[in-house]
Amino acid sequence: MRKTNFLKTFVLASMMVPALCLNAQSKLDKEVLMTIGNEKITVKDFTDVYYKNNLKSEVIEKKTVDEYLDLFINFRMKVMEAEAQQLDTSKKFQKELAGYRKQLAKPFMSSDDITDELLQEAYQRKLKDIRASHILIRCDKHALPSDTLKAYNKAMDIRKKALNGEDFGDLAVRYSDDPSAKDMKATEQSPARKGNRGDLGYFTVFDMVYPFETGAYNTKEGEISMPVRSDFGYHVIKVNSITDAMGTIQAAHIFLQLPFDASVEEEAAMKQKADNIYKELMEQDGKNWNEAVSKYTDDRGTASRGGALSNFTVSRIVPEFIEVCKSLEINEIGKPVRTMYGYHIIKLLSKTGVGSFEKESKGLSERIEKDSRSKKSEELVLNQIRKEYSFVANDKNIEAFMVTVDSSILRKAYEPAANVNMDATLFTIDGKPTKVSEFVSYIKEKQTPQRYVTPATYAYQLYETFSNEKMLDYADSHLEDKYPEFKAMVQEYRDGILLFDLMDREVWDKAVKDTVGLQQFHARNADKYMWSDRAMATIVTVTRPESLPKVKELINNGTHLDSLRSILMRDSINYAYVRKGYYQKGENQYVDQTEWKVGTINEIPSTVDQSTVIVCIRELRGPEQKTLKEAKGLVTSDYQVELENNWMEALHKKYPVTIDEKVLEKVRNLYK
Repeated sequence: MRKTNFLKTFVLASMMVPALCLNAQSKLDKEVLMTIGNEKITVKDFTDVYYKNNLKSEVIEKKTVDEYLDLFINFRMKVMEAEAQQLDTSKKFQKELAGYRKQLAKPFMSSDDITDELLQEAYQRKLKDIRASHILIRCDKHALPSDTLKAYNKAMDIRKKALNGEDFGDLAVRYSDDPSAKDMKATEQSPARKGNRGDLGYFTVFDMVYPFETGAYNTKEGEISMPVRSDFGYHVIKVNSITDAMGTIQAAHIFLQLPFDASVEEEAAMKQKADNIYKELMEQDGKNWNEAVSKYTDDRGTASRGGALSNFTVSRIVPEFIEVCKSLEINEIGKPVRTMYGYHIIKLLSKTGVGSFEKESKGLSERIEKDSRSKKSEELVLNQIRKEYSFVANDKNIEAFMVTVDSSILRKAYEPAANVNMDATLFTIDGKPTKVSEFVSYIKEKQTPQRYVTPATYAYQLYETFSNEKMLDYADSHLEDKYPEFKAMVQEYRDGILLFDLMDREVWDKAVKDTVGLQQFHARNADKYMWSDRAMATIVTVTRPESLPKVKELINNGTHLDSLRSILMRDSINYAYVRKGYYQKGENQYVDQTEWKVGTINEIPSTVDQSTVIVCIRELRGPEQKTLKEAKGLVTSDYQVELENNWMEALHKKYPVTIDEKVLEKVRNLYK
């Protein structure tokens, strides 16, 4: 179980906790609803959580007060037990909680004005998918002005060539510093790869660095942008197409793999095979799709689910694949398409498009917070914090310090000069001074080797970062006092983490490590874990017709599986592949097509290429119990349930529960 999903079960479903506008509720808030062990639970303790997790949040099944009461009691017991075991004192727990707190604090440390502007911009861009190519001229973000100008002029010269009619792909291969533009030869670490000639495929908002994204969305279809500066250098962007966004796509495919250096003959043969498969599908109106996938696809990871790929967006897959998806209706099958990997026959299963602004805004806001564009909001927030917490810089002391910084800071070897006043105040926050000594410690920790800047310039850069961090840290440390809802969220995340760690110790990890207990549980419940009828079969796939007679002769003579493999290798029969196993009905299409009788040999020729599959039924087995090894996943899961039930019984004895029925009845009346 992933911890993030587990925590979501127990923490607030919303970022803000509205007060219930009920007079009866406010009168009840301070009354004690129950006692768990020695802990008194007020009505507010319970109703806040009930409202947020059962009424305000989107849940599949709403629960009554009484139904939720049991869940709440069990949850509180587990948290109390975690505290009794002092899990909240571990360094691991404290580090993890600090990480969650940092994420929770972000909405309280941003500006609504800038965020709204960025949100509208992101939504408008999300409505369109762009396919673009680029040529990159690298230039370090801290490069000297002369080097920056040189890179810019080179980008302008290339743009001029493109505007004069030179092929953009040829220019990308010749000039781009993006290595993906050119063909790559095979190395020990990676296979050969065909270059993209500058074609970046399809993308939408957040798929590219913000300056590049802005440059692309501000360029019309078919046009070439002015050079766009990013941290990587200058980009010359050609927008090849702008189309309505597909959103999230679900598609299935039959994949026929081809190596990058495939011969002309191999290419032609694979294209013919793909065309034959497509023709076969069309003759049956695509009704045999799953069967065709199982027979022909080289993507074995998707074969068992009808070739269905995980949901993807336009930037996650090669553009030729996307082009086909854009041309298809739902459940329509496209003609074979060639990509750098081979041939694909694609079936479009669904596409979401883009929802309304209201529906998309939450997800977009979360992305903005993690994106470089959020710096606009951070700048405004810093100004607000400086004003709120009375930030006052001592310019005289700052300047006096800066003139003492020498070139050692550029070599990551800074030590303060003897005449530096370490007690001088650089700035105050709420009247509290930050001294030069703190900044010196910061420099020693953060300094890195530098080029192209003066010592004073680099020192000022570090000072700006240092002072900003101090301001943000100060504001962050006052969030719990300023925002009660934030304090409540941190508390609930704390409880959720404790609960996960305790469950891992008492149930999940314990079930895995308790091998004796697992064996005993399996022995007590063996009848729950059964195989149905199975056939042990040898499956031989012969891909070349000239090899088929020899293989059939060996099989008809009863050659043992291991001997069969040895003979095929000895006689250099490289186009026959042998595997065996026990199969239940539905697990292998070729075994299903064969009569389940010991000694049966079934020859199944392909309808789209020259391969043949031969199935030999070697043994039949009736229903029988699975061994622990065979059923370990299910057995472990069921054993965890038993461990948790037994553990909860013990907790109920350790932490007795007393409920005030009169107060509970008042709570019930609130939610009728």
